[in-house]
Amino acid sequence: MDATAIQRALIALGYSLVADGIMGPKTRTAIQAFQRGQGLAVDGIVGPLTIAALQAAGNKKPDQAGGTGGVLPPDWLPPARMSRVILHWTAGSHRASSLDRSHYHILIEADGALVRGNPSIALNDAGGTKKGYAAHTLNCNTGSIGVALCCMAGAVESPFKPGSAPMTRAQWEMLPRVVANLCRRYGIPVTPKTVLSHAEVQANLGIKQKGKWDISRLSFDPAVVGPKACGDIMRDRASDLLRSI
Repeated sequence: MDATAIQRALIALGYSLVADGIMGPKTRTAIQAFQRGQGLAVDGIVGPLTIAALQAAGNKKPDQAGGTGGVLPPDWLPPARMSRVILHWTAGSHRASSLDRSHYHILIEADGALVRGNPSIALNDAGGTKKGYAAHTLNCNTGSIGVALCCMAGAVESPFKPGSAPMTRAQWEMLPRVVANLCRRYGIPVTPKTVLSHAEVQANLGIKQKGKWDISRLSFDPAVVGPKACGDIMRDRASDLLRSI
C-alpha cells in the first residue's frame, strides 16, 4: 500500500485525514491510534501486520456507512480510486429512465428507492475514465461518482417553479445515506470540493459548467435557497452519519 492508499483506508475507518500522499505527523498519529486499537506494536510503521489489519477492518465496513445497514448493495461498489461525489437531479420524471441510467451511477426515485445506473463506478476511476463511463458532469467525470435524484421535470430556476415532478422529501432524506455509504467505501472526505452538487462545481472546483442549477432548491422547503445552502445541509447530514459509526 502506498501513502495515499493507507490514508484512504484510515479515512474509511473514520480517521480525520486528507489523502494527499504525504506521510506527515497526522497520518503517523492515525496509524498509531489504529495500531493501538488493533493490539499491534504502536510504531507508526505500516508493515505487513498493519496492512493486513487495515484490509481486514476495511472489509468489515464497506456498506455500513452512516449506520444505514448498507443502503447500497456491495456489488454496486467495485474497487476503484474515487475522488468525489457529485449530486444532481435528472430534470425528468420521478422514475429512472433508460437515459438517466446511462448517465449516472446511482439514482434515487420519488419514494427513496435506489436504482443502479448502467455504468460501473469503476469506469470513472481517478486514474482515467474508461469506455462506457458515466458522463454526468462536464470535464469532471474522472474520479467522480454521479448520484442523481429522479425529479424536477419542467422546473424553472427564476422565478422558481418545481415543475411536474418536484423533488420529494424521501429523495432528499435518502441522499445523505447514499453519500455516507459512498464516502465510507471509497475513503472520500466530506468537504465542499469532494461532496458537492452540480451547481457547485464551477464555484468550488473552478470547472466551467453550462448554467447547471441542480441542486439549488428544495421543493418541499422554500426557505432553503442556493447551491451552497443545499450543499451545506447535505454535507452536514452525511458527516453526522459517518460520525455515528
